[in-house]
Amino acid sequence: MNWPYELQIGWRYTRAGRAGRRNGFISFISAVSMLGIGLGVAALIIVLSVMNGFRKEVQGQMLAALPHIEIASADGDALPDWKATLAKIEAMPQAGAQVIGAAPFVSTQALLASRDQMRGVVLRGISPNDEASVTDVAARLKDTVLARLVPGEWNVVLGIELARSLGVSEGDKVTAVLPGGQVTPAGVVPRMRALNVVGVFSSGHYPNDTGLAWVHIDDAARLMRVTGPTGLQLRLRDLNDAREVATSVQGALGPAWKVSDWTRSNASWFDAVQVEKLLMFIILTLIVAVAAFNLVAMLVMTVTDKRADIAILRTLGASPRSVMGVFMVQGAASGVIGTAAGLAFGLLVAFNIDVIVPAIERLLSFSFFPGSIFLISRMPSDPQRGDILPVIAISLLLSFVATLYPSWRASRVQPAQALRYE
Repeated sequence: MNWPYELQIGWRYTRAGRAGRRNGFISFISAVSMLGIGLGVAALIIVLSVMNGFRKEVQGQMLAALPHIEIASADGDALPDWKATLAKIEAMPQAGAQVIGAAPFVSTQALLASRDQMRGVVLRGISPNDEASVTDVAARLKDTVLARLVPGEWNVVLGIELARSLGVSEGDKVTAVLPGGQVTPAGVVPRMRALNVVGVFSSGHYPNDTGLAWVHIDDAARLMRVTGPTGLQLRLRDLNDAREVATSVQGALGPAWKVSDWTRSNASWFDAVQVEKLLMFIILTLIVAVAAFNLVAMLVMTVTDKRADIAILRTLGASPRSVMGVFMVQGAASGVIGTAAGLAFGLLVAFNIDVIVPAIERLLSFSFFPGSIFLISRMPSDPQRGDILPVIAISLLLSFVATLYPSWRASRVQPAQALRYE
């Protein structure tokens, strides 16, 4: 195949430069430019993959004890018939195909007290059998701890960190103080109830483990003085569709219902992670930009070194556009090689980070994730196409932009002036 001569000469200039001190120095600058682009691309891929991994890990722990969608009446009253509401949702085209689990609940804010300790919690009444279809923790404890939540016995299951902060364990009692006191001749008396601690659960997510307590749904309804469940929990086939499904359910049920999904319930955390990821992307992109500046310097030096060659090309009939194309090919080739090398190295590390990090820890006899400090004991990684493709595009774009000025300068070389002292 006969390639355009601009492509052939540009590729030759990319591979040349080994002979002579000046050409050797230009080759060194070219190698540094490609290395810089490669390291920048690799750093972006690795960091974004690790951030995705952390987000996915924390998200999994967060949702281990929480539903994907919660539905409740706007006034907080009991649902007339939660099964009829579920049937209406399952009949919706978009929502019905996504719902794979549902459970009623009763939820309220409360204080739990034990001896001289008191903690604010979300006291949630659940149906143990139904709850197992909605949350992973309930599914894991369905036949053990949750089986002890018998209606009328006033038993409670605490998050493991909540139990530690209250200083209680299985077999102890805690006192639940609920909002809305009782009016007596002596004044308003807080509503209180002694609960038996029959077990603990661990979701791996600190806010859940320190601020959530489960009781049987019938006991919770009696505590809140309602006739039945006040809300409905849903588990979806794809948790990433929770916002769209919640919006469609809200539109179908109307303003008399309050529908929330996990992305809105934890919006501040996810917004913070997204902003941090964007800032890291911008900061690390500067590495590629610095390497692009090296590419500019390399091409300017090449143009200066090849002035005689440019003049000869011009006298042989090459147009300024063709000369410009030669050096654009040289710079673009360096950018493509650097980007490809960075992509390969970045993906190699991202997909094997669970092997690389433990090896470094053994070598240094140091743990990056002490179990006493972090809930995550390993460095997770989740390379995603949506992150990798923009990194490649930006790297190639910066490399291309870096070639414009030196190539334009090469096209402005006048043959007579360039050959005057040759």
